[in-house]
Amino acid sequence: MIKNLYNKIIGKSAKPGAEYLLGIIAFCESSFFPIPPDLVLIPMVLSRPKKWIRIGVIATFFSVLGGVFGYFIGIFLWEFIGEPIIHFYKLSDEFLIFQNNYNSKGAIIVFLAGISPIPYKLITIASGGLGLNIYIFILASVLSRGFRFFIIAIMISLFGEKAKIFLEKNLTLTSSMIGIVLIIIALIVFYF
Repeated sequence: MIKNLYNKIIGKSAKPGAEYLLGIIAFCESSFFPIPPDLVLIPMVLSRPKKWIRIGVIATFFSVLGGVFGYFIGIFLWEFIGEPIIHFYKLSDEFLIFQNNYNSKGAIIVFLAGISPIPYKLITIASGGLGLNIYIFILASVLSRGFRFFIIAIMISLFGEKAKIFLEKNLTLTSSMIGIVLIIIALIVFYF
């Protein structure tokens, strides 16, 4: 089922109306949908390399907007929707770790989740449920999601099909490496 959905998304990503599809997927993925917007962003930039900035802005804007929706799920509907989503994706253990570290490191956690393979939807819902300041949440989301989508868009626009193949095969590795570099930079800034 997921493979069929993936193939349909890939097929539509280069057609007219793909920007709407990207916006919808970016919005939904940030709060409840399992397919990342990267899978639409990559073929869109391949087919329209000169529009990489526009495509990156759309992915970032709607991802953050969807993140705010997830944040409000956490605030108002935690018991009815938030907890079942966490359990559906089998993220209960990750949520407990997150909850224990959240008060002191909320902005960093949101930022790192926005660029890494950590499910962003977990962070958006938990941020609302745990009461992270919404302005801090939005700022960290804009920076991280923008960074992630623009790095991918730039790579695809510069290196084309080779970058697409590399990213599709190594998306988790690439995200993890970027996350590690950013953690090292954050540690240097905060402690030196």
